[in-house]
Amino acid sequence: MRLRERLKVALNFPSTATTQSQSTLWSSLREALRGSHQDFTAGSLNRAIFLLAVPMVLEMVLESLFAVVDVFWVARLGPDSVATVGLTESMLSLVFAVAMGLSLSTTAMVARRIGEKDPADAAVAAVQAIILGLTVSVVIGVPCFLFAPRLLRLMGGSPAIVGLGGNYARIALGGSGVVLMLFLNNAIFRGAGDAAIAMRLLWVSNIINLALDPCLIFGLGPFPRLGVTGAAVATITGRSIGMVYQFYRLLRGTERIRVLRQQIRVNRPVLLRLARVSTTGVLQFAIAHTSWIGLVRIVSTFGAGALAGYTIAIRVVIFVLLPSWGLSNAAATLVGQNLGAKQPERAEKSVWRTGIYNMLFLGIVGVLFVIFAEPLVRGFTSDPEVVRQGASCLRIISYGNVGYAYLMVTLQAFNGAGDTVTPTIVYFFGFWLFEIPLAYGLAIPAGLRSNGVYIAIAVAEGAIAVASIILFKRGRWKQQQI
Repeated sequence: MRLRERLKVALNFPSTATTQSQSTLWSSLREALRGSHQDFTAGSLNRAIFLLAVPMVLEMVLESLFAVVDVFWVARLGPDSVATVGLTESMLSLVFAVAMGLSLSTTAMVARRIGEKDPADAAVAAVQAIILGLTVSVVIGVPCFLFAPRLLRLMGGSPAIVGLGGNYARIALGGSGVVLMLFLNNAIFRGAGDAAIAMRLLWVSNIINLALDPCLIFGLGPFPRLGVTGAAVATITGRSIGMVYQFYRLLRGTERIRVLRQQIRVNRPVLLRLARVSTTGVLQFAIAHTSWIGLVRIVSTFGAGALAGYTIAIRVVIFVLLPSWGLSNAAATLVGQNLGAKQPERAEKSVWRTGIYNMLFLGIVGVLFVIFAEPLVRGFTSDPEVVRQGASCLRIISYGNVGYAYLMVTLQAFNGAGDTVTPTIVYFFGFWLFEIPLAYGLAIPAGLRSNGVYIAIAVAEGAIAVASIILFKRGRWKQQQI
């Protein structure tokens, strides 16, 4: 059976003539991109996954493209500039932890209300999430703006890196609230099932960012030459425009969710419930992302070349993982909405199917990365040491792709159900008590240097995947209330 026919059967399309099947497939793809009207708690589950996953994957594709293109331009400025981006983004990972923690609880609560066929309460939950997000943005952004150069120094940045990247870090960290709100608002749309809107919003902001990057970094045309600082300015500009448009769409309303003016007020019970779930959600991603900071700190002891190679390799890995997060987010939305509709078995089934799709995707990409690691890294830099380090990192980490595929889907399923505690515990033992000590032991006492860090990442991903699958099969998440 040809691939087109297999896809037609998987999506539960009627088995008719080839021309009709092509038309049905393309019409479903157009529906996914424009925004589906389907009730995701009924009908074909494969079709529901398809309609949610397509825009979510495409949303993350451009986000991952931004991560790669950004470092592509910065790499032209030299290893110190790339190292600046790497150190700053390792600190930004804490902001992403907060953003993701707030986002996953928001998606879970909005999805649950939509599954219960209560869009008004879904809008109330969205407003409380925005209030919480704006408050956190101010609390994080102000001190980060003031102390950004010191933070770079604390992360092991040399005087040259601090002098070169101080303003980059100040803008990137100080404006981190924009990134937080962009994630949070899109979580509202995803929870409601408006995945196509979330996709278009992120595409708009990132296309602006990608267009401005070379202009502000190199001073093309009328733009000033800002060097590495230009990358931060481009990011804040593009994402701020996207954030403003998000608010406009929420107030204007979609078919699934609309925020009314009378709903823009503090609802204390909902706010506290959201904050409670968000606290463990934030802690969950803080544990995961601080583990990356620990890994960066270990790698930085082996010089700027190792750090730059690691930064480039991780950007390439992110290029692949973000689309996989799109698949995982589709599973989270399906879990939340189907639990709200009192269909826990359908929720569980959606997770296993999405996990298989993600495993196939990341497995194939992992093989390609192992084979073509060096040419991929060479596309970013010609520095021999950076190429060697980056290729080694990319190859070794790719061996853990299959395990990480299931890890992403199952842990996002817990979050979609509103159970943020289980993934937090898994991350704590897997990253802090296993991955970081293993990375240090292999890198320094065992003498494997930076390769020891990369081996630890692949091993830890496999171990955490096994633990998450075992816990998911127990099914306690099905009784979670939110």
